[in-house]
Amino acid sequence: MIAGPPDRLSPAERDHLVRAHLDARRRRGPSARARIGSRQFSLLPVAAEAAPGGGPLSEWLLAVEGDVTEWTPKRQQLAENLARLAGAERGRRDESRRLRSRLADEVFALLQRDAPPEELRRALDASLAMASGGDFPEAWVVVSADSVGLPDGAVRAALVEALTGVDDRTLIGGGGSGAMLLLPQPDDGVTVADYLRELLGPLEAGLGPEGRLTLGASAPAASAGGLRGALEEARHARRIAASRVGRICVSGPEELASHVLLLAAVPDEVRRAYRSRLLDQVIGYDLEHQADLVRTLEAFLRYDGSWTRCAAALHVHVNTLRYRIGRIEELTGRDLSRLEDRVDFYLALELS
Repeated sequence: MIAGPPDRLSPAERDHLVRAHLDARRRRGPSARARIGSRQFSLLPVAAEAAPGGGPLSEWLLAVEGDVTEWTPKRQQLAENLARLAGAERGRRDESRRLRSRLADEVFALLQRDAPPEELRRALDASLAMASGGDFPEAWVVVSADSVGLPDGAVRAALVEALTGVDDRTLIGGGGSGAMLLLPQPDDGVTVADYLRELLGPLEAGLGPEGRLTLGASAPAASAGGLRGALEEARHARRIAASRVGRICVSGPEELASHVLLLAAVPDEVRRAYRSRLLDQVIGYDLEHQADLVRTLEAFLRYDGSWTRCAAALHVHVNTLRYRIGRIEELTGRDLSRLEDRVDFYLALELS
């Protein structure tokens, strides 16, 4: 929000308008209309000559209550003039961001070449000196981001827009399809991963048919000397996010002590072959006989092989459950009473 009464629109309502605007832009429409309850809004794109690349994900928009297509030409012109004023403000802010962007790139260049902590601390101090209230935070979190199906620079531009005003100490660097972030650790108990999921959710409407964002967040680093390790953590976490299904996927440091880290490190072709060897016959049987073996297997593993609890969860008789598990064992040559075989099936289902 750069102008207007902020209490007139809740965060959820603003998200609704953003999604409507991005959906219209994805369909190449110049403007959109959206309704919130009984209120009609017109959504006009804000152009700025100095705006960085990135397309719709980093655009500004002007939300006007009412349907501008029904307005008089004079009033329509007033809305267009207001959009131009917002564009001028966008250009002014972009100019002030340029030096900060260069400083961010310098910090990440030092991180990537494993510069001494003292040199890194000096670069961070120089960046913080430009930020209002630039005290050195108690801890930093590093975030690695990447994209598929988006133009170069889109991720960085979108993150700059999304995070502006949250904490002026935040640094955003990188180029090409990805970006890197250095964020002060939130002090309200919310993890960076959860915060990014909520913040970036509305952007899904503008990703297009092939667009995808994946992000990984590190554990907090209490000093400049710990940032190099945090960067590696963030990259590993991003690989976990990339292995998942979804348009916007975010993984946090808590997943680095899980089996998903090992799965993310395995090449795609090996993952597909592993899953195929264990599950293809079971999936094929389900398709041919309209059976429910895969869901039964998932439930059996989820309830730790307990016949009674699994049968109750599936709403079937225990004898029916025993028959299905027996059929899975016949098809695969595995024994679900053995821990090793249960682990193999669990990992194969995680790769689904």
